[in-house]
Amino acid sequence: MRRTLSVAFSALMALSIAVTATSAYAQGGRGGQGGGQEDDGGAKKKKRDEEWNQPKAPLAQLRNAGPCPFVKVLYDASRYVEFKGGKESAASTGYTGEIQGVSSGCAYKSDDPIKMQVEVLFSLGRGPEATDSRKTYRYWVAVTERNKSVLAKEYFDLPITFPANGDRVYATEKLQTITIPRAEATTSGSNFEVLIGFDVTPEMAAFNRDGKRFRVNAGQAAQAQQAGTPPKQ
Repeated sequence: MRRTLSVAFSALMALSIAVTATSAYAQGGRGGQGGGQEDDGGAKKKKRDEEWNQPKAPLAQLRNAGPCPFVKVLYDASRYVEFKGGKESAASTGYTGEIQGVSSGCAYKSDDPIKMQVEVLFSLGRGPEATDSRKTYRYWVAVTERNKSVLAKEYFDLPITFPANGDRVYATEKLQTITIPRAEATTSGSNFEVLIGFDVTPEMAAFNRDGKRFRVNAGQAAQAQQAGTPPKQ
């Protein structure tokens, strides 16, 4: 599913994000080829990329006037863990989620706005108390002045369908275009941050902040113990 959104920062600033969601992680295709005097170097780099099976970054061929904005996952919102009845136990777990990684690229020059592409990898699960094979997760993307105020924040829905005999799904969200205008040519991308996180409750945020976590097979172990059967090692 593809979505295009636009949100105003202020009279002079705007954030536009195009999102492409996929149900499983897939490597992206390679970009265009260089020319002229860079032919030999480009051919060598292409061969190296093919040997290591590494996709080329979306904006790798563009020269920046400075560093890219920092892209971070907010720790308190990096995981999504539902508990039935407020009990923090593996047996009471409903749906879960974790942001496992982000990758990004950007391009800008002169006094042009910063154009970014960000890819987010999610790991999503369902526990013993999950009631359906479908779950719509919600996450947000915010652009801020570094260590200062939020310039814009937008929410996105991530619908997931779990397989009949599976309790884990990986999904990739591709934010195709994030545009950050700059006040002047000397404004560096390092003045901005892009933050990402799940839409969590205060209880979920506190759970994350305390560093609490279950093993992947914790729910299975709890059920086996309740049935009087020792869990598999």
